[in-house]
Amino acid sequence: MVEDVVTFVLANLPPAPARVLEVGAGNGELSRRIAAAGHSVVAIDPAADASDVLPVRLDELDEPATPFDAAVAVVSLHHIEPLDDSCARLAEVLGPQAVLLVDELDVERFDERAAVWWLAQRNALGFDETSSPAEVIARRRSEVHPVPKIVAALEPHFELRTDWRGPFLYRFGLGEDLRPAEEELIVAGDLPAIGMRLVGRLR
Repeated sequence: MVEDVVTFVLANLPPAPARVLEVGAGNGELSRRIAAAGHSVVAIDPAADASDVLPVRLDELDEPATPFDAAVAVVSLHHIEPLDDSCARLAEVLGPQAVLLVDELDVERFDERAAVWWLAQRNALGFDETSSPAEVIARRRSEVHPVPKIVAALEPHFELRTDWRGPFLYRFGLGEDLRPAEEELIVAGDLPAIGMRLVGRLR
C-alpha cells in the first residue's frame, strides 16, 4: 500500500468512529489501516484474497443495517462493471452527506512519453519488456474505464472535486524508489501526471 494514499484517506475521512465502506479492497491492507485509526470498516472485493474482505460486487451489496458515513475506492472504480449501476448502489448505501474518496489513474493521460519512460525503467530493473510504446498505451487504455466515464457515473449522486494530480507510473510495477524521478519529470513538463484523486460528498 502506497503510504501517501493512506495519508490521503485518513486525512479526509469523517472523525472516528465512522462507518466506512472500502470498494475493491484487495488484500484488505488499507481497510485494516482505516480500522486501526478507529473506524468501523466493511471491505468488499469480488476477487477477495483476504478473510476479512467480503467477496461481493458493489452492485450486489446488501442494504447495511446502518448507512455508511464514507466510502473509499483506491484504483478500483476503473474495473467495476456495471459502472453506472454500481455507482448508483454506492450512493444508496451511504448516509446523508457521506464522503467519497477516490484514488485513480487517468488512463487518457497515459501517452507516448509515459509509455517510453515506463518501458525504459522496467528494462533497467531487469524486466524484458518487448512491447512497443503504442502497444503499452493500447493495452492500458483497454483495461480500465477512463476518468471521464467514472466521473459521469458518479456525478448524478456526488458533488466531486479533483483533490490532487501527480505520479502514478511508479505504481505500475516500478516501485516507490522511482517516484521522486517521476515527480521531477512531471514538474519539468516531461511526463504527464496520470494519478488523480477525487473527494466527493453525497448529494
